[in-house]
Amino acid sequence: MVDRAAGALSLPDDWPAHPDLSLILNRMGSFDWDLASGLMHLDRTGHEVFDLRPGEYDGHPESLAFRVPHDEAIRLDTLVAQALKNGSEHYGAYFRIRRRDGSLRWTHTQGFVRRDETGRPLRIIGIIRDATEELADSTTRREVDAERRRQTSVVDSTTAALAHARTVQDVIDVLKDSHGLEHFGATSLVMGLLESGGRIHLVADGPEGSFVPGTRYTRVDEEYPMSEVVRTLTPRFIESERDFADSYPILWPNIKELGITSAVYLPLIAQARPIGALGLLYSDRIGFSSEERNLLVALGSSIAQSLQRAVLYEQEHDLAEGLQQAMLPRRIPDVPGAQIAVRYRSARLGRDIGGDWYDIIALPGGRVGAVIGDVQGHDTHAAAVMGQLRIVLRAYAAEGHTPATVMARASVFLDELDTERFATCTYVEADLTTGVMQLVRAGHVDPLIRDKNGSTRRLPVEGGLPLGLSAEFGGLEYPVSTVELDPGQTLVLYTDGLIEQPGADLDDGMQLLTSLVHGGPRDLQLLADRLCRVVDERGGDDDVAILLLRRKGAYTPQTGGRLQQHVAQNDPEALRSARHMIRAAVAAWGARERADEIELAADEMITNALMHTDGGAIVTIRVLSGPERRLRVEVEDRSSALPRRREAGESGVSGRGLLLVDRLTEAWGVESRGSGKCVWCEFVIPDRPKS
Repeated sequence: MVDRAAGALSLPDDWPAHPDLSLILNRMGSFDWDLASGLMHLDRTGHEVFDLRPGEYDGHPESLAFRVPHDEAIRLDTLVAQALKNGSEHYGAYFRIRRRDGSLRWTHTQGFVRRDETGRPLRIIGIIRDATEELADSTTRREVDAERRRQTSVVDSTTAALAHARTVQDVIDVLKDSHGLEHFGATSLVMGLLESGGRIHLVADGPEGSFVPGTRYTRVDEEYPMSEVVRTLTPRFIESERDFADSYPILWPNIKELGITSAVYLPLIAQARPIGALGLLYSDRIGFSSEERNLLVALGSSIAQSLQRAVLYEQEHDLAEGLQQAMLPRRIPDVPGAQIAVRYRSARLGRDIGGDWYDIIALPGGRVGAVIGDVQGHDTHAAAVMGQLRIVLRAYAAEGHTPATVMARASVFLDELDTERFATCTYVEADLTTGVMQLVRAGHVDPLIRDKNGSTRRLPVEGGLPLGLSAEFGGLEYPVSTVELDPGQTLVLYTDGLIEQPGADLDDGMQLLTSLVHGGPRDLQLLADRLCRVVDERGGDDDVAILLLRRKGAYTPQTGGRLQQHVAQNDPEALRSARHMIRAAVAAWGARERADEIELAADEMITNALMHTDGGAIVTIRVLSGPERRLRVEVEDRSSALPRRREAGESGVSGRGLLLVDRLTEAWGVESRGSGKCVWCEFVIPDRPKS
């Protein structure tokens, strides 16, 4: 202690204060609890803390029970018992007491445990004080901290949600649906994008009914808050209604009925240049704290980055979509005898452009070619390769090549492009009068057939290697599958994005598609839309092309309804394919009884054209209407030399062709054509039973 005599300063007589005085002045009571007798002395200030009147306390702690709520008493007793048991010298606790008026107040106690030389507790000497104001201040601090954490959390959660936004609308949806604005207490928002020429386009406003007419498009040099922040690149905090009315007299009369009391307008800046502005309007606050300002500026920066990504994405998406549409057919031709629906859906994940395509090719003689394909990859390169491959396939088909030849030549073309890409594809050549279809598959998924009653089944089609790979590995043989499409039946062609799902088995995807087609609308356009909705809902990382082709009407024989195929010299595959076509047509048209005769006569005519002319031949088979039902086979070549029937030579190897034709057919003949001739023969076949 400082010696009073040593100091020259004048000090009060009662300096330093006695500890008892310090306790009394700070409303701190004391107690001395003798554990052996159980008596606890409580001084006068302690009585005041417990709100006790004289005579209400008899020296036993149990008499204080009516002032301490039961759960608080249990907690306090447990704390003291643990301190006595574990050898502690000190303990402290906050607990509540019930005052005379029934209110609860926080109280703090702290005790010192005095023990004997063996450690046995003898007395507890301590203090008791009112802690209501202390805890109120602490609670306020905690509430402020909690509010700061909450606001920071809102910024963080909004930023996290914005990270997944891909389009401008996605950004708007995040701001409106993430409850971020609601947590900040904003009544509504406005957001504008800066366009060329200094024009601001209002792309978001709310709530409903708050739009100000004439503000959909404004200029940077006009007296609007969004224009100001874009012009100055500085946030504008509007502190009050008066501030709003004085600063923006053009806008304020239109929004004062909304009850706006303050607002903040933030410039949206990305890469050091403005791309727009965001406004948050409030109806229940005046002014902004420094913490709120910092958080709002941080929010604006996050929104700006997301908005720039969204704008760039939409620009790239529009470019990709334009390129994709340019590569796909601009229109699908009207095909007599068929209903057709086509769709293309880009991938929801990854790039929005790929190599999937479809095509419909009108062919001579009432035939139609249908193509579905998928070039490897999801980028502009894949789309460019797809465009070239589609044109080449169309050209080969239009030249009259067989489906197998079309596929083989397309494979060679893709290999020679040296793109390191391959493609899967299915090509179908269909005669809609007869319903006969020739299908060739190059590594593609099998098509589906839907019957008139809706039942749907997978159509197994023998296939070859994908285009490009078959040429590289010398496997250019593509088997042709021939089936008949009855009136009312639908051929379903699609790319694998329709059935593939990450982590799911391909067969499960095929079963799901089969059930969707089976239970889908009968109308082809509606069915195509339903399949696309499934793709949109599921998302995925692959694009999808769909082609639906339905044969219309009942069977009606007519001149000109036919199957036709080009057979080149030295092309055994084309010859086999032509024979396959004839065999399938004979079966489809109900002429099985004469199948051997028709095949033999047609084979002789084709062989004769290939052996005795310099070029290939065009084989046509069709049903003629008339008094009796006839099947006609035509073989056209480019030679003007007319064939003649002659006896077989001594070896018996040649000379029998036209003799067989003459014996097997009801009629045969030769017609001159401008570029050559046509040898034909006809067979009477049974009428087809009426359905």
